[in-house]
Amino acid sequence: MLKQSNNNGNIATLYNLHKILIEIGLNNVTGSYLQISSVFYSRFQIFYLPLAFAIPPAHFVTHQQFNLIFQFWVHTEVVKTLGPLEWIFNTPNHHRVHHGSNFYCLDKNYGGVLIIWDRIFGTFANPAPNEEIIYGLVVNQPSFNLLRLETFYTIYAYEKMNSMASWRYKLAAIFYGPSWQPNRPRLGAEEDIVKVGPREKYYVKLPMWCNAYIIIHFCLVIYIFQEFVILHAQMNPMTATCFICYIIGSLTVIGLLFDNSQYAANCELIRCGLLVFAIQVGVLTIEKKNVLGFCELFFGVSSFLWILKSFNVLQISTPDKNA
Repeated sequence: MLKQSNNNGNIATLYNLHKILIEIGLNNVTGSYLQISSVFYSRFQIFYLPLAFAIPPAHFVTHQQFNLIFQFWVHTEVVKTLGPLEWIFNTPNHHRVHHGSNFYCLDKNYGGVLIIWDRIFGTFANPAPNEEIIYGLVVNQPSFNLLRLETFYTIYAYEKMNSMASWRYKLAAIFYGPSWQPNRPRLGAEEDIVKVGPREKYYVKLPMWCNAYIIIHFCLVIYIFQEFVILHAQMNPMTATCFICYIIGSLTVIGLLFDNSQYAANCELIRCGLLVFAIQVGVLTIEKKNVLGFCELFFGVSSFLWILKSFNVLQISTPDKNA
């Protein structure tokens, strides 16, 4: 269960869409890819719809994608400051604050491309010169499980809403800040907000063979995703659904493997077995038959590895959370 003082945003619903980018506890370019999740959901947010009355959809999508691309380079600790540009543009120096869970970093530096809006509306903060920025959520989730990271706050918000006595408070639990409680300010009381200190990064030590296995399967996920992007318009609904399930399921199981979850071995055995079956019956298919044959063989061998694991022939080491 999350603590009530988990506050990295102004509105609980919007915080829920953006949290996965913050919760990794890192600030580098790889974290930029996690914005895809937020962008996917944000396309369905109703407050974007009125823009269609004034802005052509093609213009909106173009600017949205430019904003997304621009934010790749601000996720870094290599670039320190950019001089006068710091007054106008969002820079790595500003965005590091946005990713911080230090008290002074909360609800700061929202700007995607321009930082002037934060300066105008009072949400701007410079990095404190003598204080290390602690990246991540105020209350981080110790997991690599994709589904858990995507859903934990939704579950918490739903439970919080149900615990409220009136509809007024139920709506406030959704649209006020994550730290809000009845008879408290909209963003929660300052004394209730957790002030974080230095903390170890979540890390699970795995044997070399397991790391190599995960890397190979992850590369295969990327390859099949690229094939799906190119060929999805030509696929029948069943094949397209299988590709989507493969991508989401694979990333979820990879997260379980990184967590050394007790369910990881069985889930991976089921995943690989289902993929072999899907290829054999022709549900999961691509035009490159040699690649498809390799995938079938590879998933078959992978299934055999996890059968060995079920008989304790192969071992995965126990978690070691030392960064």
